[in-house]
Amino acid sequence: METKKSARKYDTWEEGSDLSEQIKEATKENHVRAENTELMLSYQRGQITLPQYKLLLCSLHEIYKVLEEELDKNCCHPAVAPIYFPQELARLEYLESDLEHFFGPDWSGKVIVPAATHRYTQRLREIGQKNPVLLVAHAYTRYLGDLSGGQVLGKITQKSLRLTGKEGLSFFSFPGVTSANRFKQLYRSRMNAIELTEAERAAVLEEAVRAFEFNTQVFDDLQKLLCVATEASKINRAALPFPPLTPFTVGLCVTLATIGTGMYLL
Repeated sequence: METKKSARKYDTWEEGSDLSEQIKEATKENHVRAENTELMLSYQRGQITLPQYKLLLCSLHEIYKVLEEELDKNCCHPAVAPIYFPQELARLEYLESDLEHFFGPDWSGKVIVPAATHRYTQRLREIGQKNPVLLVAHAYTRYLGDLSGGQVLGKITQKSLRLTGKEGLSFFSFPGVTSANRFKQLYRSRMNAIELTEAERAAVLEEAVRAFEFNTQVFDDLQKLLCVATEASKINRAALPFPPLTPFTVGLCVTLATIGTGMYLL
């Protein structure tokens, strides 16, 4: 209900208003909420931890895998084609490189994501199949966010985790974009030129609000996963004479605990 209420405030914009500006205004409150999640506050304090970052990469991989599959399928759609830049923006290959760096070559069997991530990807599948015009909202909020604040987060990650070189930080790299500012201008101009009916424009604004809400839920659920893992480690250390938990055992404990608390119930 809140999502629809937020978006309906922008059903009647004056003719000629840019879609990018409308999205920015429509999602202003949601943007603030996302920035105030525990995960983002850790970033702002420069205190991101390796477990936080690794879990974030896992969820981002699942989200971008589905988003980019749906963009590929709908690349000729009149609303998608103008903002389809796979060579410049695609993130999946870079996320897989980061996951391999941290988890090893068998990383795919170690990916753990919360229920919120599954809900996010289910929504992307749904609109990709039924209403591709709404992919515009998700592509814009994700990719331009990566090109803007994401670059700052990359530097914070490198410093906080004391990473040397670019290994483990590929997600923040856009080798196909020579100037982030110029590319963002191009992207916005392409998106603003998309021909939309009044109903479609209102739906895109509503979907942009929903995209931010999905991201906030993912950030919150990732923090819950970390809390479960931390408590499992504490219990294991106290329960002598059992040996310390291996990384695999911790992952298993997290998975079982989240299933038990209903976080995987979609």
